[in-house]
Amino acid sequence: MQRLRVRYAKRGRLRFTSHRDISRAVERAVRRAGIPVAYSAGFSPHPKISYAGAAPTGVASEAEYLEIGVTTPCVPDEVKSGLDRSLPPGLDVLDVVEAGPGGLADRLEVSDWEVRLPGADRELAEVAAEKFLAASAVDVERLTKKGPRRFDAREAVLRLVVSEGTDRTAAQVHGRPCVILRMVVRHMTPAVRPDDVLTGLRLVADFAPPVPPEVTRLAQGPLDASTGALADPLDLDRDTTRGGEAGPAGEHVAG
Repeated sequence: MQRLRVRYAKRGRLRFTSHRDISRAVERAVRRAGIPVAYSAGFSPHPKISYAGAAPTGVASEAEYLEIGVTTPCVPDEVKSGLDRSLPPGLDVLDVVEAGPGGLADRLEVSDWEVRLPGADRELAEVAAEKFLAASAVDVERLTKKGPRRFDAREAVLRLVVSEGTDRTAAQVHGRPCVILRMVVRHMTPAVRPDDVLTGLRLVADFAPPVPPEVTRLAQGPLDASTGALADPLDLDRDTTRGGEAGPAGEHVAG
């Protein structure tokens, strides 16, 4: 069975779509595109599509990942175009590669987030970020399915910087400022999300944005320890196929 790894974006209004609805949309798109997806055995077979590191509901993302098992070797570029045509606008396929050795989820070590805060004060945001980074621990509480859970939000944050942009919607009329937070967050258990960091900023410096934030995951992948930069988690798969160790054994037209 060939495995294909897919990077896709969740944009616009689709950021409010639940993970369950996204998985249903992907399954329908796979059928429309004619991709020969493999199915599990048993009384209730289901398509072999798995997801890694999915962003929370309400968050946009340029770096969501899934893996599809297929019964007939496929050409990744054809799967990319066919799947992208079959998905609704806002779920956009950005890359498809044949899976090489190793698990995809193991490579998703950190995420790079952009948090837009329309109407927020930049100086207050900078002071809050400095206090947050200077703290040895910042305990926050989040309501989970098992009830309230308390954990340290500081340990996971590798980088937190503040810049000032322009609110793309309101600035044309009101010219109001928009503070942008960029944060690189290590994937841990429990997962530390951007809203947990914002809660931490409120606790350490009483910084609270005046309106709900606009959150986008820009990237996720392995962390380069020497540079602190994120690498593309699919690069290892590309290196394997370029080296001739693995690759599509045949052609399949998706669509």
